Amino acid sequence: MTKEDIIKPENVVYKKPALMNDNPMHYCPGCSHGVVHKLVAEVIEEMEMTDKTVGVSPVGCAVFAYNYLDIDWQEAAHGRAPAVATAIKRLMPDKLVFTYQGDGDLACIGTAESIHALNRGEHITIIFINNAIYGMTGGQMAPTTLVGMKTATCPYGRDVDLHGHPLRITELAAGLNGTAYVTRQSVHNVAAIGKAKKAIRKAFENSMNGKGSSLVEIVSTCNSGWKMSPEKANKWMEENMFAYYPLGDLKDTIEG
Repeated sequence: MTKEDIIKPENVVYKKPALMNDNPMHYCPGCSHGVVHKLVAEVIEEMEMTDKTVGVSPVGCAVFAYNYLDIDWQEAAHGRAPAVATAIKRLMPDKLVFTYQGDGDLACIGTAESIHALNRGEHITIIFINNAIYGMTGGQMAPTTLVGMKTATCPYGRDVDLHGHPLRITELAAGLNGTAYVTRQSVHNVAAIGKAKKAIRKAFENSMNGKGSSLVEIVSTCNSGWKMSPEKANKWMEENMFAYYPLGDLKDTIEG
């Protein structure tokens, strides 16, 4: 029996996409970023857009995304990725253009750029990683930090009277006329990963078909920032994050 007889395509459980290189990732063990990177790479390959894709990387944990996916990348100043993506897509409308941003980059310093790009209906996709904390810079409170959730800058838990309510960016985006597809997904198990991949594919297709802006939020864990093991972080996310950030499509103008 040869190797080819054993490793048949239908039996391959995990296969690294060709456009993902061999650079070791800097993410913490258990981080959701690596899974989402793989999904993005798979969708780009399946759409045969490897040579026609431009990603815009953020300031945050994914600042080095360009080290892992062999596509064209542009680094943006903190929060300005949607503005940069707007320029790229308008200058090169035949390109698949997406931003990859965390909650600090998108929902705090980049709120204006995000909301206005989505409202204009720019033909781009925004991939939004929401782990409810500033992971890269020490675990500070983010706009998405849950009420009562403890961070380095709210050690007694987020207080609504002091800090306001957690910001639901995806719900805001769904109410904008320029958005074509707005969804919230996760990658905490196999079923969720499959749904997240389909969502990314739909968003990318909408962008290439000139349907307007798409936002794909991925509710994620930050076990190092949350001070939990990866297993406990996943469980905590299911029990707490999903209640405030429920999964599913919020808007889909293509499907009605």
